[in-house]
This record gives sequence, C-alpha cells and structure tokens, in this order.
Amino acid sequence: MAKLDSNIKEEIALLSKPDLVKLVMKAASGDKHFLNYLMVNYIDKSTGEQQLFDRTKSDLQLLFNKSYKGLSDELQFANMLAACNKRINEFAKICKNKSLEMELILLVLEIPFSFSTNHFTTCFTRYNQQVYLLIKKAITLMKNKLNEDYHIEFAPKINEYLHILHGTSDHLDYIYALPESI
Repeated sequence: MAKLDSNIKEEIALLSKPDLVKLVMKAASGDKHFLNYLMVNYIDKSTGEQQLFDRTKSDLQLLFNKSYKGLSDELQFANMLAACNKRINEFAKICKNKSLEMELILLVLEIPFSFSTNHFTTCFTRYNQQVYLLIKKAITLMKNKLNEDYHIEFAPKINEYLHILHGTSDHLDYIYALPESI
C-alpha cells in the first residue's frame, strides 16, 4: 500500500468535488476491496457489514466445493483451508465486527472437524498447520477483540476443537503450545 506524504495530502485536499467524485468512482470500479470498503463505511452503514458477510459466506461455500491440487486428501483440504483463511482475512480488513469474523472462522473449521480424526494423525502436517492457524486466529479474537458476552456462544465449540487437536496431534509443537481450553 502506498504511503501518502504531506504534499500529496495537501494536493488532494485542494481537488474540487467533481474531481474527487471521478477519482472515487474510478477507484471503486477498479478495486473490489475499495468498493466493499465504501459500501460498509460510507454508502450503506446499516446493512453493509451484513451484506459483505453474506457475500463472504457464499464465497466460502464456493471455495468449499472447488477442487484443489494435492497428492492426498489432507493436502487438498490444506489448500482449501488456506484459501478460506485468505478470504476471511480480506473480510476482516474491511469489516470491524469481529463476531462476524468469528462466525466465518467457525464455519470453515466445521469442515476439518466433521471428518474422521484420522486426518490429523497422518504425515501430512500442512493440514494440521492450516487448522492450527484458524484455531489460533479464533483464540486471538476471543481473547483480544470480542466482548465477553460472545465467549458463551463461541468458547464451547473452540474448546471442543482444542480437545480433538490435543488428542490427535499433540506431537506437533505448535499444537502442543495451544491452550487446553479457553
């Protein structure tokens, strides 16, 4: 991302309103993330976040159904989880409602934990690492960003996932370093 020095900021402040409108229109038509940012923060403040959440959820559903490269199921799932994590990060940059971000993380985590726990015990640790990254992101959100009222809603599921990970993959240092519960 480009940094604006004081000269550029002064020049932008001197632009006329029609020129600013043209610039915003050009930026919004060329960059989907900028358009989403405009929608959430300026155009549709009341329902913009929810609409972005719904779009992100449908994007995740598409990512779930996409086929991924990999020699094993675990590697294919790891690639899927990485793509989903990337999409959640894009959502988090725009949306300030961290409970919606947590819902997306838990939606993605439902997939690896719906399979047999044998997937966590294979030699393909990239799968475990991708699950770990999502769990770690959820724990960080719970501890630092979310109001304690949300702990009742999200903590039992995260604790269940932590229990499964510790029971199957405790031999991995990064899993061993996770808390037993939050």
